Amino acid sequence: MIKLISESHVYSGGRLIPAAEYPGAAKKSGTIAAGILAAHNSSGSDTRLELRFDAMASHDITYVGIIQTARASGLTEFPLPYVLTNCHNSLCAVGGTINEDDHAFGLSAAQKYGGIYVPPHLAVIHQYMREKMAGCGKMILGSDSHTRYGALGCMAIGEGGGELAKQLLRRPYQVDAPEVCAVWLEGTPRPGVGPQDVALAIIGEVFGCGFVKNRVMEFVGPGIANLTVDYRNGIDVMTTETACLSSVWATDEAVREYLALHGRETDYAPLAPAEGALYDRVIRVDLSKVVPMIALPFHPSNVYTVEDVCKNPGDILRKVETEAAEVLEKVNGLDLVSKIRDGKVCVDQGIIAGCAGGSFENLCAAADILEKGSVGNGLFSMSVYPASQPVYAGLLKNGVVSRLVENGVIVKTAFCGPCFGAGDVPANNAFSIRHSTRNFPNREGSKPGGGQIASVALMDARSVAATAARGGVLTPATELAESSAAPVYAFDGGIYDKRVLDRCGKAEPEAELLRGPNITDWPTMPALAENLILKVASVIHDPVTTTDELIPSGETSSYRSNPLKLSEFALSRKDPGYVGRAKEIHKTEVARESGETDDVLAALLQAAAEATGLAPTAADTGVGSMVFAVKPGDGSAREQAASCQRVLGGWANIACEYATKRYRSNLINWGLLPFVLCNSDETDFTVGEAVFLPGIRRAVAEKAEKITAYVLGSNGTRRIDLTLGNLTDDEREIILDGCLINHYSK
Repeated sequence: MIKLISESHVYSGGRLIPAAEYPGAAKKSGTIAAGILAAHNSSGSDTRLELRFDAMASHDITYVGIIQTARASGLTEFPLPYVLTNCHNSLCAVGGTINEDDHAFGLSAAQKYGGIYVPPHLAVIHQYMREKMAGCGKMILGSDSHTRYGALGCMAIGEGGGELAKQLLRRPYQVDAPEVCAVWLEGTPRPGVGPQDVALAIIGEVFGCGFVKNRVMEFVGPGIANLTVDYRNGIDVMTTETACLSSVWATDEAVREYLALHGRETDYAPLAPAEGALYDRVIRVDLSKVVPMIALPFHPSNVYTVEDVCKNPGDILRKVETEAAEVLEKVNGLDLVSKIRDGKVCVDQGIIAGCAGGSFENLCAAADILEKGSVGNGLFSMSVYPASQPVYAGLLKNGVVSRLVENGVIVKTAFCGPCFGAGDVPANNAFSIRHSTRNFPNREGSKPGGGQIASVALMDARSVAATAARGGVLTPATELAESSAAPVYAFDGGIYDKRVLDRCGKAEPEAELLRGPNITDWPTMPALAENLILKVASVIHDPVTTTDELIPSGETSSYRSNPLKLSEFALSRKDPGYVGRAKEIHKTEVARESGETDDVLAALLQAAAEATGLAPTAADTGVGSMVFAVKPGDGSAREQAASCQRVLGGWANIACEYATKRYRSNLINWGLLPFVLCNSDETDFTVGEAVFLPGIRRAVAEKAEKITAYVLGSNGTRRIDLTLGNLTDDEREIILDGCLINHYSK
């Protein structure tokens, strides 16, 4: 059903042909993506882009930090439409009002700087942007990794907060011109196959091999016409899990009707590749051959067909257990095999939620399937979260809410919690199936470091409902679904008109910015020293390290606006000793900055001198912590995965490669050196040893391609070569200045 083609192809006569067979002059500028990027590029270069976006979006885990960063750097007003949604920290912290303080800050910031404020429970971030902001040919930047509106002809990118702060300060988003991969769709999905099935099928094929990493996925082909826009949105939002940079789709009359329904027909434009458009590679998808899929723990790419899991549960679930044991520590045995009863896989919980699952059509389809059974009164439970109040209102009007409730489903408000561990958290060793975005081991409330683990698998809403109709027995929706016309939806924009504060372009500089006691400024961060000594504070040899392992989601959300308190949770689920080690190292640097040389620094300077013959001094040699990980940064865009390390005195990551551009950008924006090993076999770092980097400031300033470092270990000294990869001049200056705040405030 999925075929990957690494060779370049050309769009010609409504089809894709190998570039070698095209008789004319193929052109990369002919793709939809290239046209949109060119329209937003201010660099004058076709290879190194400087993009300015049409709008931005953040939610209540990220917008406080972004505004605080921009404010410390001279922010006076929002220079572009900036939407502040409240769909992550929607629930008040137990025993206090920490999260509500964040919301008060957001409302006052929208008033003061001229933004758009969407109150809690009104809409999840990406549904609001689809309904109100995304348009054909536009570009949107969001501080959430699932910022994807490609099905509406809008290229969107999810990044860390530093990149949004740059836009607020009228600075461009810098990126190398990405390659474009055509996703050729043909055929029609069979009844019971939903957008999550198509998305998981693609993710399962491309993630592991990095087929579209940092590229743009451009959806074209005759199969698009066989999908509703809701369906397209459901596929598109999951492209984040492929590690692509962005996505965009060819548009048609269905997109025009969707935008017209939402009162924005003027945002429509027909988008299609030009004759001779050159694609760097191709993914061919036969929609008619896609079957219900399931992404088993603990990654969206760990994909199987639901039918295979039902037929051969023992071998497959034992394999997942074995894989989990290799990466999870201090867990008292993941036990999925116990879910097999009488040869069937029994599930404990079903969830349909958020930007991926909570669409109008998904929930209508779930209600139809649940007519063939009910959730029952056993252990199995099911909750759904409509993606916005207008969607909820539509479901009320057509009776779907009543039908869901009558069959045992709990219907809740728009909230992203089930995607990151703040809503419907499963019990220890429970097995939850979810139409949501991710199933990492450190999300959904799991605490592997504390011996608690829940298994979350991703499925389409239709198969979640089919499983519920069978009382929790894993079931592909193709067994129960029947052909039916797409349900009719009437969007009620008045719901937003009555509650959303829209001050876009109407800043009130005299307005007070409300900052509760948990909202604190960023601590002072020093500029890069002439030399560095890095103490190794954590070593992670997992093949991939997610941002949820670097800074967990869920229970930490209440402290997202307090850099010092949040940093206490850094690597807490992966390496509980990291924070203590980093703090101890930071004491030495704090003493050095005040003119003192403690015994630790004296010993480190002596060891560095003996190893290299150089004479580093306390005046010119900074001391900080560093983290080694094979491939860090998969998953969320949250900048705190980097900023927490910096707050604790971190100065670098060393990796074999970085899982995403956005994590590497986060490191740079917080003044952390994003080192990559020149020899990927030299990974034998040990916690407690030191890495000496003589002349590092000069190396950064002079754009050194290779940087020599000396590992000062208990078994002697070894030399390693590092690289910082391609850095723009701005990125080098940010690193030299110590962080983005220092750079702009100067």
